[in-house]
Amino acid sequence: MTEAPGEHLFSYGTLQDEKVQRAVFGRPVRGTSDAIVGYELVPVTISSRKAIAISGKAQHTTLVPTKGESDPIEGVVFHITASDLAAADRYESAEYHRIKVRLRSGVEAWVYVRV
Repeated sequence: MTEAPGEHLFSYGTLQDEKVQRAVFGRPVRGTSDAIVGYELVPVTISSRKAIAISGKAQHTTLVPTKGESDPIEGVVFHITASDLAAADRYESAEYHRIKVRLRSGVEAWVYVRV
């Protein structure tokens, strides 16, 4: 029996890459375009060797809250299982933590932001 999707995860970075999805989730995952507001992208050097090996790069981006108005950060929201979310947690480096946000569409989703 397979686990039913029940979580929303917003990706603005490497989890949108099919190669990364196959390594993290064991399969490609589909999503829908969406955006997050109130944040900006900043570069971050990843410490996880596993994440670097999967993505092929040590420089990623992360979200930090803005003090004022900001342009939307475009990305993809995935409807995934709790097991998939746990797999994403294992992939994301120590430089990130997961929080729940409301996206531009109104969907509540998990997203990884700067620690």
